[in-house]
Amino acid sequence: MLSWDDEPPKAQAHGKRVNADDKRIINAKTDVNQLVPFKYKWAWDKYLAGCANHWMPQEVNMQRDIELWKNPNGLTEDERRIVKRNLGFFVTADSLAANNIVLGTYRHITAPECRQYLLRQAFEEAIHTHAYQYIVESLGLDEREIFNAYNEIPSIRDKDQFLIPFIEVINDPTFHTGTLENDQKLLRSIIVFACLMEGLFFYVGFTQILALGRQNKMTGAAEQYQYILRDESMHCNFGIDLINTIKMENPQLWTAEFREEIKGLFLKAVDLEYRYAEDTMPRGVLGLNAAMFKGYLRFIANRRAVQIGLDALFPNEENPFPWMSEMIDLKKERNFFETRVTEYQGSAALQWD
Repeated sequence: MLSWDDEPPKAQAHGKRVNADDKRIINAKTDVNQLVPFKYKWAWDKYLAGCANHWMPQEVNMQRDIELWKNPNGLTEDERRIVKRNLGFFVTADSLAANNIVLGTYRHITAPECRQYLLRQAFEEAIHTHAYQYIVESLGLDEREIFNAYNEIPSIRDKDQFLIPFIEVINDPTFHTGTLENDQKLLRSIIVFACLMEGLFFYVGFTQILALGRQNKMTGAAEQYQYILRDESMHCNFGIDLINTIKMENPQLWTAEFREEIKGLFLKAVDLEYRYAEDTMPRGVLGLNAAMFKGYLRFIANRRAVQIGLDALFPNEENPFPWMSEMIDLKKERNFFETRVTEYQGSAALQWD
């Protein structure tokens, strides 16, 4: 790992130019400041795609949501529970993801192209946290209740407590890659965040809020969740490419014992997310029920496992929510719920100090 206190790489000290073939995702000896020549073009392409998909929460008009929320008959108690539980999980989940990138993963990745995407991803996590705060503020919810839900609601707390050890291990300032054990720790952390947090833990909430939007309820919140889902799908795909490239460059990490451990983490994550589904919807609502999510989570877990080279954990599971695939394919110009604000502040209106 290259840190601020390390000596410059020998190649840099001797004035030798970077050769793309010498780049590595982790433990490279090349200059991490030299973006080109590209070796990992897939990472650069994802960075460009993320920039092209840029959005801000204030672009979405929340007026219809506000009116519906304030109407005593606008939403059922079960629907209100879903909204509040979702916000309670997501307002801190994206902060955890951002901290994991900035304080951990970024330090240990030595491919500049991948670092470039991670910077974009960290900014998107900030936008997502902003979006949830914007929804909470718009609806006039108790901010202390929502933002502290990860300490007070067991189904939320349990998911976060599952994740935190994988953050702490690579965020430790004394942690360095370069050994089999520590390289596996980093790979394990990336798998947990790409495949299980962003690739599994978010999907009950996304499905629930987007199901509300499909019934013309909470359409402003649903539109923001749709943009977030698109971003998180890219984060997940980037993480999977990162995982598979680390495996290819470091095959000694992908031992049978390590694979069994990862399978166990997948099974634990499915169980935690299903318990969250049961907590958020104790009764059927929106044409959904918790039991439907058991199959959905198993379907997603299979997909993530296969994407990183594991066998499917739950053979023959099918997707009970095929409409979710349409949501992920949202284009920036498309306004699915027709709530985008059309008036923007131009540069002439800005005040400069």
